[in-house]
Amino acid sequence: MTVLATGTRLAGLKARFAPLFADIAQGAAERDRTGELPYQAVADLAAAGFGAVRVPESHGGAGATLPELFELFVDLAAADSNIAQALRAHFAFVEDRLVAAEGPGRDKWLARFAAGELVGNSWTEVGTVKVGDVITKVTPDGEGGFKINGTKYYSTGSIFADWLDTYAERTDTGKRVIAAVNRHQPGVELADDWDGFGQRTTGTGTSTFTDAVVAEEDLVDFDTRFKYQTAFYQQVLLAVLAGSAKAAERDFAAELKARKRTFSHAAANVAAEDPQLLQVIGEVSAASFAAAATVQRVSAALQGAYETALALHTGQASAEEDEAANDAAELASAQAQVVLTPLVLNAITHAFDALAASATSVSKNLDRHWRNARTAGNHNPWVFKARLIGDLAVNGTELPRVWSIGASK
Repeated sequence: MTVLATGTRLAGLKARFAPLFADIAQGAAERDRTGELPYQAVADLAAAGFGAVRVPESHGGAGATLPELFELFVDLAAADSNIAQALRAHFAFVEDRLVAAEGPGRDKWLARFAAGELVGNSWTEVGTVKVGDVITKVTPDGEGGFKINGTKYYSTGSIFADWLDTYAERTDTGKRVIAAVNRHQPGVELADDWDGFGQRTTGTGTSTFTDAVVAEEDLVDFDTRFKYQTAFYQQVLLAVLAGSAKAAERDFAAELKARKRTFSHAAANVAAEDPQLLQVIGEVSAASFAAAATVQRVSAALQGAYETALALHTGQASAEEDEAANDAAELASAQAQVVLTPLVLNAITHAFDALAASATSVSKNLDRHWRNARTAGNHNPWVFKARLIGDLAVNGTELPRVWSIGASK
């Protein structure tokens, strides 16, 4: 039977991280306003073991299930959606190591996670690279190691990380690999040059590698990477959306409760008692509930893919069952994305209807919830997912589980 979010363990994890999430929430609006990167907040999370919640207890982690992890992710995103997204690559890399074959290499990574080391992202090539091409290269150095050269963009969270999960191509074999590059070395440069109007403090930007060193043991054939990776990456963004809705409910409700002014033609003398305004907050709350519930459904599908991957290793599941579990996870994440993107964006827009012109004050920075949700929603455009879901429903065409971005010509 699939183990989901068990009450006792989840309650313990929520209680463990709630004070830290509360501290993070206190500074979120100001960080967004000033562009200050949350170095200390991310370091505090790592020190508290948040990056190792999926690591088995036998290896120093909390042993959380995927539903438990994403319950925490929604809470973290409600505190600061930037930090939740900044940890996206870390938890994907953790997941890949969890389903890897047991052995010293896997144990070494689990120990690193338990020690608080974090992993950032470095996948997308810079410039008009053709779809499918990989310009970043890993080359043997003639001494048993490798050197990596190339430039990446959208390197979310890398500036806070100890390792960079880097998509590259080996020059000796032509194979596509994930190179785990130690960022604390010469030859690795990270820039916070993302200029989006939302998710401003995710530490996203350009990663440049100039003869940076990579150990052979830290090269992973891309074809062996965990199969539900795209669904997992999307699920982090879904949790960001759900957390943004939860944060909007919290902040707009607080603003309405504290509001002293009203209108001569309002339905009540006190804004916090106005039935029309209370209805708006109620509708936002309902959207937040639906978003969180949708995330839970996707978590269950991901947990199924994870458990089937482990069962495949031990001969307790067939290849066909493994493919079916991964297809189910991909479909769930795609369906959720199509639903949640407009749901959350519309809910946050509607939240402003509960307040007046003062809600648009830069000092309140309430618009950050919409900007962050809009930015998260622009990753992996949902319009393509909707078409693919329709093609599956009508024609039985399988959804792609791996895709890339680049120039069309």
